[in-house]
Amino acid sequence: MNHADMNHTTARDKWRSVAAATGPADRAAAEAGVRLAYRTAGLAEPARVLWADSPLAAVALVRGLDDRGRSVRDEVRTRPWAEERRRLHDTLGPAGWAAHWQATGAPLWDLTRSLADRIRAAVTEAATAAGPAAQAGPAASGAGGAAGPVPSGREATEARLVLLDAVLGQHDAAWLAAFDGHGDRLAGLAAVAGHAGWWWPYENVAVVCERPVELHRDEAGRLDRGDGPALAFADGFALYAWRGMTVPADFLAGLAGLTPERIREEENAELRRVMLEYYGYDRYLAASGARHEHRDETGVLWRIELADDEDVVMVEVVNSTPEPDGSHRTYWLRVPPTTRTAREGVAWTFGLRPEVYEPLVQT
Repeated sequence: MNHADMNHTTARDKWRSVAAATGPADRAAAEAGVRLAYRTAGLAEPARVLWADSPLAAVALVRGLDDRGRSVRDEVRTRPWAEERRRLHDTLGPAGWAAHWQATGAPLWDLTRSLADRIRAAVTEAATAAGPAAQAGPAASGAGGAAGPVPSGREATEARLVLLDAVLGQHDAAWLAAFDGHGDRLAGLAAVAGHAGWWWPYENVAVVCERPVELHRDEAGRLDRGDGPALAFADGFALYAWRGMTVPADFLAGLAGLTPERIREEENAELRRVMLEYYGYDRYLAASGARHEHRDETGVLWRIELADDEDVVMVEVVNSTPEPDGSHRTYWLRVPPTTRTAREGVAWTFGLRPEVYEPLVQT
């Protein structure tokens, strides 16, 4: 391994650890980074730095600050980020920059982008459901609330607008890995990311978020936990996921008591797949008294005969596209009880007759 490769590996591993860091922020170090980022951008330091326990609490806190001034995210992050990228691109050349990105930021990009997107969606959903009064809990103390209830559509819009002002801190790790060691223009941003979570820069105040207290992933890096939140913050804001798929909190709580009947009753195909994975396909078939009825290139047809109801007929199909860990997901498609072949069942899910169902790629 040459010197450049060693530097790339060091930067990538360093920022991978930052992206996955949990536990209390180093508030003094993070606040110093905030002030450095303002000074580097040619701005006066913020008069106050306020803290929130989660991105949800931070959004509520920001919305309650009447004196925050305009967002300075462009000056603090967007412009220096773009200038540093341009400088590095010009220094390395197009091919050199592409190779540099592949060796540093690219391996972290999908993980951090996916997690940031999920946090945004969950914050928007929670803010919409809770409303301004419920959001301003202990983590947003002293913020001052909104003027009263407003329609949920407006709640979602206002939450999204505040989220646009966020700097992603530790979840900007992919880009910071690419820029690591190439000048100090982004030193303030890197300092905040290394010691805290998301943050919001405004003219008069900066709001900084604590890091998660828990993060659980599977071997492929996907959010994954069967007995609690996969990502959790100190104030209770959390994301629940099973092998990368977002699921409701109460759904996970019910997995331990699963029965074949409960699995059959689930209408959501993705949730039913999670249930089957947790319960076990072989166990489900044995417990249900399923009969293997037909097999062809599209899948396997199973029939469960019920004494007091119509037969439950399902097609077992395997996704030909591998998961990040190399495995292939198995899906169970509920089809009409009159179905006699696997092809007929799969074709029915697409609204087609079996004789015209000719998939280009089996999924």
